[in-house]
Amino acid sequence: MSAPTLSRRHRIHRGALTIALTTCLGAALASCSDEAEPAAGQSAAGPAADARLARLAQQAADTGSLGVIVRVDSGDGKPVEIAKQAAWTKDDHSLAAGDRFRVGSNTKSVTATLVLQQVAQQKISLDDAVEKWLPGLVKGGEHITVRMLLNHTSGLGDFLLTPQFLPSLTGQEQRTWTPQELLAITPEQDPPTEPGKTYSYSNANYEALGLILEKATGSSLAELIEQKITKPLGMKDSFLATDAAWPAGKRHAIGYEPDAKRLKALLSGTVDLPEGVGFAGPERPRDNVDTAAIDPSWSWAAGGMVSTAQDWQRFLTALISGRLLPEAQLKQMRTTVDAPEEGGGYGLGLIKVETACGTVLGHTGGLPGYSSEIYTDATGTRSVAVFTITNFGIKEKKAATTNKALVEAATCQMLGKPQPSDSPAG
Repeated sequence: MSAPTLSRRHRIHRGALTIALTTCLGAALASCSDEAEPAAGQSAAGPAADARLARLAQQAADTGSLGVIVRVDSGDGKPVEIAKQAAWTKDDHSLAAGDRFRVGSNTKSVTATLVLQQVAQQKISLDDAVEKWLPGLVKGGEHITVRMLLNHTSGLGDFLLTPQFLPSLTGQEQRTWTPQELLAITPEQDPPTEPGKTYSYSNANYEALGLILEKATGSSLAELIEQKITKPLGMKDSFLATDAAWPAGKRHAIGYEPDAKRLKALLSGTVDLPEGVGFAGPERPRDNVDTAAIDPSWSWAAGGMVSTAQDWQRFLTALISGRLLPEAQLKQMRTTVDAPEEGGGYGLGLIKVETACGTVLGHTGGLPGYSSEIYTDATGTRSVAVFTITNFGIKEKKAATTNKALVEAATCQMLGKPQPSDSPAG
């Protein structure tokens, strides 16, 4: 669930409805070409830069992002951590940089890493037909390979906005979906696309990959994530959600979305929502709904992870610096297909974007009430995370503009380049 911003919002990426509602569980980094040059002797980082980033974060919160967590690790000292929020949201929760967060489609990078680890062990081949692993579960699976699932060139559509699934996406229906059920309701792309030809983001691809992983290893996806990723890296605040519950005694961010009336107005002209469709949850000020209790377990291998900014930066830098995959598999992961809607290219569970400030690698994610963008530099030395406590809410022009400016500024600071101007145009 995203405009050439540094924001591909939404992927459940498109986040939830935006992607879909636009697709859901990512547009990607636009450019930092409008950045101001530092005065003579002024560094692109330091107290002044941190203060500018904090001002922009508060501006984003106050103009529709509602709350943002920004964490910049330049790899040369103490990371910059910022948490800002709209005043009325403090009645629900005082946002902190270490709060747990639903990171949505960033999960795809973890799933892809696990698949490529099995490729390195020759238990899975990127050229394996999906039908070999999941006989009868994926339409056209005899012509779709594991690689095509990983880079979204399978030709599969997405299940997010189907009439059967939409009530679960918005939380209006409490139902547990299995990956098999979601694959069964996955439509063809419209118009149909031959496998291997064209990039088109689909959460169904990663539901299938989760099933392939479990079949190839004999372990559950949650076990694989813990054994291969979170435990070795010391990611103590990260796990695969199996229901809507947040662990007791642990802080978590509260997410919000527009109520049904405001959502319909926001999406007018892009998505024709059925009458009465809106997010379920307690009503909050300014036509918002608290979405923290909407069950994300359906997103599973496509977007089910809960994490923190620090934990996910730890994962992404370990991945890109070569600690989780052999060189051959990391090279395959970073080999991209053209993906204009991502602002660049899509590899195997990894987005690559060329910005005026430099090359960044990572992913984006979106679920009801939660949007995130997390990137590293090309070496995995530096990293940046920007979490936003709304997804569809930043579709509004002013919110989208300020959020874009915030992500650009944070990314430029991560790369050690001058920040854009404090006041975004538009």
